[in-house]
Amino acid sequence: MTDSGKCAFVLGIELVDGPDGSVTMCQRRYVDDILKRFAMDECKAVVSPVDMSTRLVPSDAATKVNAPFREAVGALMHLMTATRPDIAYAVGYVSRFMENPQEEHWVAVKPG
Repeated sequence: MTDSGKCAFVLGIELVDGPDGSVTMCQRRYVDDILKRFAMDECKAVVSPVDMSTRLVPSDAATKVNAPFREAVGALMHLMTATRPDIAYAVGYVSRFMENPQEEHWVAVKPG
């Protein structure tokens, strides 16, 4: 076994040393990749990841939205479980509609 120096990334999670000796886990690169993959790299940051007045309902429609809804929710779930527990409610809320996503569900994931 050889010493390869200081570890900067572990399983896609960046480890950042703080000036006080603390270590912070960050997935900035993964977030940037998600934003680019779903054409959201020019979006504006928001305080809350979900509008609390949004009421989504399941749909029995035979057609599904022609958007990568499941892929986006899956990417957000990975981010949520690793370093962003603050988005857990929003991700859990939209994930209820993965069986038959409609346009309003996609808009909740990708506003604007």
